[in-house]
Amino acid sequence: MELRLGGPFVWSTPDDAARWIALLLGLAVAFGRLRASDRGLRLVERCAPFAAAALSAGYIAFYLRGGPRIIDATAYYLQGRALASGALALPTSEAELAIVGRFLVRTDWHGPAASVIFPPGWPAVLAIGFWLGAPLAVGPAIAAALCVATARLARLAMVESGYEHVAGRAGAAASVMSVGCATLRYHTADTMSHGWAGLCFAVALATGWTALRRGSFRLSLVAGLAFGWLFSTRPPTALALAATVVIAGACGWLPRPANSRRMQLALGASLGALLPLALWFFHQHAATGSWLSTAQHRYYALSDGPNGCFRYGFGEGIGCLGEHGDFVRHNLPDGYGAVAALGTTGRRLLLHVTDVFNFGPLALLVLCGVRLKRPITGMLATAVLTQVLAYAPFYFDGNYPGGGARMFADILPLEHVLAAIAVTTGLGERSERVAHLDCDRAWQGRAKVVLVMMLFGFALGTGRDHAALRDREGGRPMFDDATLAAVAIDPKKTLIFIETDHGFNLGHGPGRLVMRTHDDDLDRLTWEALGRPEAFRYRYRFEDGGVDLLPVAFDTTATANLALKLEGESLWPPVEQVNGWAWPSWQVPPCASRGHGLEVLGSATTRVTVRMPLAASGRVATPSVARFSTSGGHALRLLVDGNEVHVWRPTPHLVAGECTTLEPTRIPPAERTVELELEGANFVLDAVELSKLH
Repeated sequence: MELRLGGPFVWSTPDDAARWIALLLGLAVAFGRLRASDRGLRLVERCAPFAAAALSAGYIAFYLRGGPRIIDATAYYLQGRALASGALALPTSEAELAIVGRFLVRTDWHGPAASVIFPPGWPAVLAIGFWLGAPLAVGPAIAAALCVATARLARLAMVESGYEHVAGRAGAAASVMSVGCATLRYHTADTMSHGWAGLCFAVALATGWTALRRGSFRLSLVAGLAFGWLFSTRPPTALALAATVVIAGACGWLPRPANSRRMQLALGASLGALLPLALWFFHQHAATGSWLSTAQHRYYALSDGPNGCFRYGFGEGIGCLGEHGDFVRHNLPDGYGAVAALGTTGRRLLLHVTDVFNFGPLALLVLCGVRLKRPITGMLATAVLTQVLAYAPFYFDGNYPGGGARMFADILPLEHVLAAIAVTTGLGERSERVAHLDCDRAWQGRAKVVLVMMLFGFALGTGRDHAALRDREGGRPMFDDATLAAVAIDPKKTLIFIETDHGFNLGHGPGRLVMRTHDDDLDRLTWEALGRPEAFRYRYRFEDGGVDLLPVAFDTTATANLALKLEGESLWPPVEQVNGWAWPSWQVPPCASRGHGLEVLGSATTRVTVRMPLAASGRVATPSVARFSTSGGHALRLLVDGNEVHVWRPTPHLVAGECTTLEPTRIPPAERTVELELEGANFVLDAVELSKLH
C-alpha cells in the first residue's frame, strides 16, 4: 500500500527486513515505558557510537551490498587507493586511453598520468583504510566519531546556554538522533565525503568555541586542522564555516579570550590548517600544473560543454550538457539565474527536511532550537543558513535516493544539536522553569515522540529511498575483487577489461591491470602495452547484478603486421577544447559504425583535439566522419609531437547524414604524441583506420 503527497512525501508499508524492524521497534517504544535516569542517559550516550558504527556497517552489507554504488563514491574509492600507494595521480603510460575517462583528468606535469578530479581531503582518510586493508571500515568509524562529536557539541551548547544541569539529556538526545538518521547511515557507509565533512564541521565549531573560552592553544590546533581538512574535502562547506565564524564574531557571539592569547590561538589555528591545505594545493598542482587551478574545472573544460559550463556562480552558459544534460535541459533552459537558483535550492530543501529525521515535519525542531536565543545557538543556526547559501551558486542539485539532498548533508550534525536543544528545553524561553519543575515527564514525552517518529519515518517513508538505492543498476557494486578471487584471478597479474565507469573506479589502481574496454583495437594495444598478459572481460549484468567473466583471446600475430581500427568515441576525453566541445554520442547518422561516435558541437571556430595511441605512429591513417548538416567548413588536422603534418578537408555540401571516408595519409614517426584536431561543428568523428606498419 502506498500514499503519495508529492515530492519526497511518499509513505508505504514496509517491504524489507530493515523497515519492518524499524516499525516494530517504533511500536515497542511507543507502547513501552521510557524512563531515563542520569546513569541511563550516560549509558545511551556511550553506547550510541557503537550502534551508529554497527548500523553503518549493516548498511554496507544490506543496502550497498558490499561496496560503493554511486559514481562519485567509486571515484573517491579509486583516489583513496592511489593515495594509499603514495600517488597523487595514476600513471597511464601507453595504456592512457584505457585509463582516462569519466571523472579523470589527464596530467603530464609529472609524466603521463590521470588524476581523479575530487578534492583530496576525504580520499586521504580513505587511504588509511586501504593501508589497513579495510577501506569500507572507515565509514563506520566516522559514524561513531560523528555520534560522539554531535553529543559533545550538544552538551557544550547546553552549558553555554545556562542549562548545564540538563546537558546530559541533550547529549543523549543528539546521540540518538545521529544514530537514527538514515541519511547519515548512508553517508557513513558509502565512500562519499559528506560524513567526514560533517565531522570536520562539528569538530571545528566545538573545539574552536572551547579554544576561545579556555584560551587553549592545543584546541585551536584541532580547530584549525578540522577547518583545513574540511576545505580540502569540500571547499564550499569550508566557505560556509568561515562565513559562520565571521558572522558570529561580528555579532559578538564568540567567547573573547584575553588579548595576550588571541595571537597564539590564531597561530594555532593556522598551523593546524597548514597540512590539509598543503595537501589540497599539491593535489591541484599534480592534476593541473597550477597551484590555483582546480582539477574539477579543468576536467569539465576538457571533457564537457559548452565551454565554461562548470563554474560556481550565476549567468548564461552554466550547466554541462554531457554529465548533467537532462537536468540542465529541464531546469536551466535560460541559464542559471535567480529563478533557477531558487528552484535548485528549493528542491534540495524539500528533500533535506526528510533527511534530518526521516520524517519531514520533525525538521521544525531545528527551528525550535534556534528560539533559545543564545550566542551558541545563533552560531549553529548561522552555520545551517550559510551552508544553504554556499551551495546556491552551484547549479546541479546533486540529490539522489538514500543520499538525499547531499549538498546539505554536512550540516546534519548541527541540526541534530539544535533539535536536541529543543527537545531538552521545551521549545521556548519558559523552558528553564519547565526543566526544573516538570523535567522528567515533559522531556521524556518529547524524546519518545521524536524517537518513534524517526523510526516510523524510516519504516513507512524514507526507507523506500534506501531500497531504491539498493536495487538500482542491478543492485550490486559493479566490480568486486572477491569475484576474481573465487576463480583464482589476480588483477595485479591478469588483464581485466571493464565495461562500466563504476567498475573501473573500483578495480583500477597503481599496479593493478584493471582497464577500460573500448571494443575496438585499443583493447589490443592495451594488452600489448602491458606485456600480453592473460586477459578477461568483467561483464556486469544490469538486469540482475551478476557477473560474466569471459576470457579474451587476441591474435598473437605481431601488432605491427595487423591493421587497426579505432572508434571515434574511444578517443574521448579530448586533450583540448576551444569554442566548442565533444562528447560520445549515440544520436548519430545511421551510417556511423556501431551506431555511435564522437560528436563535435559548437561553431565554425570550434577546435577539439583528441589523442591517439603512440602505436599509430608510422601507419597510414584513414579517418571517417559523419555529417549532421550540409554545411561545409569541417577539417581534421593531424598533429605529430604538436606539429601539424596534414589537413583533411571533407568535401563540402554533402547530404546530411552521409558518412565520408577521407584520403589515407601516412603518420610520420612520433616521439611523444599523435593527435587529431577536429575543426568545425555538427559532425561526428566515426572512426580512424590504421594500416599495417611497413
